[in-house]
Amino acid sequence: MTAAASDHTVRYFRKVLFWPVQLMPLANGGKAHWELLARGGEGNPWRRLKDRFQAGELDFEERHYKEFVAFLPYIQRFIYGESHSHVSHDADDPPGGSAIKIFRRRGVSALRLVLREGEAPVTLAVEHIELWFFDDINVAFLKVELSGGDLPFSWVCDLLYRFGRAYPTGWDEDGHGKHNVHRAEWLSADGATLVASDTDNREKFLSYTREHRSPGIAAHWDFLLRPLVLDPSEETGLLRYRQIEYHRMPLMAFLAVDNPRSISREDWLRLGLVATLHPDEALPVHDPDVSGFESRYCYDRFWTDTEAGPNTRFLCTGRAFIVAGDAHAGYFHNRTHGILAQFRHQYVLLFLIAHFHRASLLVFSDRMVDAVHDLDIRTPQSISRFRRRIYAGFEAFLRFTHRYWFHELSERSHVQALYRLCSEHLGNDALYQEVKEELRDMSQYLDSNAQRQQSTTIVRLTVVTVFSMVAAVVTGFFGMNLLALADQPLGSRVEFFFIVTLITTVLMLFTLLYSKRISDVMDVLADDQKSLSTRLSSMGKAWRRSPKP
Repeated sequence: MTAAASDHTVRYFRKVLFWPVQLMPLANGGKAHWELLARGGEGNPWRRLKDRFQAGELDFEERHYKEFVAFLPYIQRFIYGESHSHVSHDADDPPGGSAIKIFRRRGVSALRLVLREGEAPVTLAVEHIELWFFDDINVAFLKVELSGGDLPFSWVCDLLYRFGRAYPTGWDEDGHGKHNVHRAEWLSADGATLVASDTDNREKFLSYTREHRSPGIAAHWDFLLRPLVLDPSEETGLLRYRQIEYHRMPLMAFLAVDNPRSISREDWLRLGLVATLHPDEALPVHDPDVSGFESRYCYDRFWTDTEAGPNTRFLCTGRAFIVAGDAHAGYFHNRTHGILAQFRHQYVLLFLIAHFHRASLLVFSDRMVDAVHDLDIRTPQSISRFRRRIYAGFEAFLRFTHRYWFHELSERSHVQALYRLCSEHLGNDALYQEVKEELRDMSQYLDSNAQRQQSTTIVRLTVVTVFSMVAAVVTGFFGMNLLALADQPLGSRVEFFFIVTLITTVLMLFTLLYSKRISDVMDVLADDQKSLSTRLSSMGKAWRRSPKP
């Protein structure tokens, strides 16, 4: 960081991490993942939160009301459920609940961090640790909210860059995990260490990846998700998860500094690009993200750069959403009416929805890739299994589209603008179209395969019908009494019946077995562009060219 950055102090600080994970299908199939988590028993650290609208009157505050009215009606129904009216709803159309089920973790009160070796530890308060589930979608989000105050600006930037990585991407010469904090410890209410990070344990991560072809999870993150267990591991557990994408968790941050106008452009760049720009790296001045930083990643509707203010700046790169403003402006860090209240409610939800869209689409894509990988076109059972999986995925994608996919969240221009900025940087629209096209291609393949099978069946039935018609015409010409068996003894008639049935069955099976060859011969005979002698001479060639039954 620059020298000017060290002069700034972050008076009020919040950091929110959202870690999306893919939930693996349950063996019983009937229960939802959140229902099993709710039945965890006394030792379960997770407790489901009450719906604000079903809780007591004192639990519904003005900040919750302002959060609710900030969104459009269909977003309200998605987040909070349908309105309850005994007049408009009947038994056949009960009001739907919220599509989001939230669980809060108990027992973790603080986080002690050592960012770099040799530095003094810093302790941050843990506001909330939550797990968010979504109906019909096998995606969950771990939400961790931290707070602190009177922190050096450069330390905060280093924290934003280093803390929030599921596993190390490598190790330096001293054996420490690259880009990770030196040590992280979750603390209980009495200050006891519950678990410490193990990113220095190089052999653990190497052996896990070697054995499971998947990166392992650092101990302090694995601890928070319990009783959920990482799916490739051999640990027992009904609730299993996989990582969806990049090891770096999407982050939000709230910074209230003494004089945001004095922050240099380089420090704004390092703060806004904190998800990708190493604090010790020289500023890449020729990078397009740097040259076009203000136009691409800054939302400056509330940034006047004047003494009168307001001087609130929003930075959004998709992976990171940061709000910085004046610590001396009371409205900025007000928990009920100010920007901090909006940050913890409206902005958290719009950031979550954008990343929920991306995570869901990546899960759909992963399911299709796995289905294609397991497809063996030489095996009918594999084709049938592939068909079931694609149709199930297509059905789930339709539910996602009509229940969760939208572009407009709010009529408030700044909320909508920030959501659009986040979604565009994540590339959600392009990803949606890509998944939609992949599903359409697979659906068309299944339809064409079904049509091909139907065409083959029709050809076989046509050949059988032609040969059956010859027998039908002959028997019709001579009459049904071609062989006068009416006066024969019962045993003789039964004998003749079984003989005729056997001959007819053999002829039918022969016709079905060689229906393709017979069809090719019939096509040669039906070719009126050739002479009769040519067609007759080509019959043998057509029979030999046809594939064997």
